[in-house]
Amino acid sequence: MVRRLVLGCGRAGETVAGVVSTWGGELRAVLPDDSRIEGLDGIAEVTRGDPTDPATYPDATDVVVVLGEDADRNLAAARQARESFPEALIVACDGRRGSESGPALEEVADRVVDVQGLVVDHLLEAVTGEGAERVCRLLSVLRDIDGRLAVVMHDNPDPDAIASAIALAHVARTVGVDADACYFGEISHQENRALVNLLDLDLLSVESADRIAEYAGVALVDHSRPGVNDGLDPDTEVDVVIDHHPPRAPVEARYVDLRSDVGATSTLLAEYLDRLGMTPDRVVATALLYGIRIDTRDFTREAVEADFEAAAFLLPNADESVLDRVEEPSMSADVLATLSAAIRNRRVRGDVLTTGVGRIRDRDALAQAADRLLDMEGICIVVVHGFMDETVYVSGRARGTDVDLGEVLRDALGSIGSAGGHADMAGAQIPLGILGAVEEASAESLASIVDDVIAGRLLEVLENPPSAPRRDPAAADIALEFPLEE
Repeated sequence: MVRRLVLGCGRAGETVAGVVSTWGGELRAVLPDDSRIEGLDGIAEVTRGDPTDPATYPDATDVVVVLGEDADRNLAAARQARESFPEALIVACDGRRGSESGPALEEVADRVVDVQGLVVDHLLEAVTGEGAERVCRLLSVLRDIDGRLAVVMHDNPDPDAIASAIALAHVARTVGVDADACYFGEISHQENRALVNLLDLDLLSVESADRIAEYAGVALVDHSRPGVNDGLDPDTEVDVVIDHHPPRAPVEARYVDLRSDVGATSTLLAEYLDRLGMTPDRVVATALLYGIRIDTRDFTREAVEADFEAAAFLLPNADESVLDRVEEPSMSADVLATLSAAIRNRRVRGDVLTTGVGRIRDRDALAQAADRLLDMEGICIVVVHGFMDETVYVSGRARGTDVDLGEVLRDALGSIGSAGGHADMAGAQIPLGILGAVEEASAESLASIVDDVIAGRLLEVLENPPSAPRRDPAAADIALEFPLEE
């Protein structure tokens, strides 16, 4: 067991000592009688006295950490600690930047830490550079909102959108702006519902754009244009947009942060929290970490250094037990029925599988079926489609192929609906009436019509498929601006 001794403790030292306490072993502290530090009482055996008096020391220790704010006193404490514990590792703070005792302290301690220098460096990093400018502009816009803010996710939000919304709402509240995380549609995926329920997330389900008109401000997360994959009026004035999908049209808002060189919008929100010096609570940290994991497919799809850094920032405060429970939810009867129909009706041509499941009640079941079918041996591309509410929904997945599935669906179905997505995860929505005289068709013949159109157009494009691009943030057309299936 490692024995550690803290001598003296300023405000910065209290944080350091708190971190040291998590390393296990035995922790003792000697604090001056006039010290107002109380945060160590619950994590260390505290002795009130003179940190330079050996009578206050334990009989033995392995590591001595000198954390006082007075440079001369720190030097005296380090010298006495060296005399009392000649074999111990001594780490000392110099107390004042550029103090005359600095060189002498270096002769006594094994490591000298310039606390003020570290603080200055941190502040400079926080207030300079592009990242700092983003933070300042975002906070300026948020502070200017005179009333309540609606943070709007895309329709039928996925974990990345949900996490980003609650995180931005949290940031808004820190500057005195009340905010609601809002969405249109449904949260139908079992894992998404589990995330909301287990974290007891306070989300507002909105049925009409008139409800959003009551807010003083509007922010969009994980998509970038009102009226595109959300229930907003296209003419809605937007204050904030934060998204990682490249836009296919100009984006208008008072503050815009579009960065397609990261794997998730949650990564961007984690960066804001980090730069603001805000420690995310259990709920926000867990949701953001899950959002990153889902959008990067556990860091195997389009993950970059920033995604790993964001995850490392969030992990200490995330509830991994919740993540374990979220990832193993029960599967509804609707999803099982859709999966069964997808397997039964599948068409395989080479390494491409297409399948129609007919009428559906849960559009998210298509994505879950596509994920499962992609695990079939010899299959690299899966496209599953079904229809509900006079709309055909298409969900596609790809793995281990040079084909850009988002471009394939756009080329095949874009002329009759909206389509696109990532190279390995994409989707489409097509008005059912555009496929022909469907009103008189029976359920079976209607399913057959839809299947013939989708499969025929898809396979025609796959005869000469577009290649999946390398990760390039400047290539603004490689992904759909709204994640139809994420």
